Amino acid sequence: MSHLRNALADYLTLRRALGYKMDKAERLLGQFVAFAEDCGETHVRTETALAWATRPAGADAIWTSRCLAEVRLFARHLRTLDQRTEVPPADLLPAQVRRATPYLYTPQEIAALMQATGNLRGLHVQATYRTLIGLLAATGMRIGEAIGLDRDDFDAGSGIVTIRHGKFGKARALPLHPSTVAALADYLRRDDRPRHAGVPPLLVSSTGKRLRYTVVQPIFHKLLHHCGIVPRSATCRPRIHDLRHSFAVSTIVDDYRMGDPGSRLAILSTYLGHADPGDTYWYLSAAPELLGLAGELLERHLAGDA
Repeated sequence: MSHLRNALADYLTLRRALGYKMDKAERLLGQFVAFAEDCGETHVRTETALAWATRPAGADAIWTSRCLAEVRLFARHLRTLDQRTEVPPADLLPAQVRRATPYLYTPQEIAALMQATGNLRGLHVQATYRTLIGLLAATGMRIGEAIGLDRDDFDAGSGIVTIRHGKFGKARALPLHPSTVAALADYLRRDDRPRHAGVPPLLVSSTGKRLRYTVVQPIFHKLLHHCGIVPRSATCRPRIHDLRHSFAVSTIVDDYRMGDPGSRLAILSTYLGHADPGDTYWYLSAAPELLGLAGELLERHLAGDA
């Protein structure tokens, strides 16, 4: 392998040892290294990195910034080993942070999505996607965490599901509502559950294999279409990840309605697996309903002081 490819392999190994998955980074940096090699480069050069990141012409600014950011991290690592490495300046293609506006599902929409699974082919497939949507809505776990669960990660006796490979490799145990425990237990007792060789996943496909996101995503979009759930605006489009947003916001809304805002934010942050509590506090500004409740609470507080 070339010098750059050897260096990339070492870099990926190091980052993964620190808990980073690096799947997207591996794909992007592999493309960059191939581009640099075609240009005859043996070390990272800013000019080459910029030329690669801005392809094709007219690419979205967020995407080009992300591509260059990956090269920048790689180059910073290499710079400590070889001073000939150039690190693209931080102000070159600066990131423009733009969070997607979460689509907050109503309880009625979640129920409709679960009911719409009855239109999928195969009774077990219907049960799998009904259980998946219900699990995401009831726990707020990430889709990758849900499809990564093994059967032994669910303990019906204690009512706990254990996520062993969360973001950054962190594990956490989630207490479940009794109705969620019952639904998972019923799903696992189905007579038509396909067999799986080795460690069985909790949620299985019609062939007994672990669900794949590339398959789940289009099926979820099919369910959205069947239910007539459409984007609220150009920046607010329903995604499967928004079941997580909806869980978080509904939990905080309940706190506000009970007159005890913020009482469970720390618990919620841990439950969601957020490394930074600020990621949880962001939900406060992400939902108009929450802003309205916060405003009402402030008005009552100010009126009391008056």
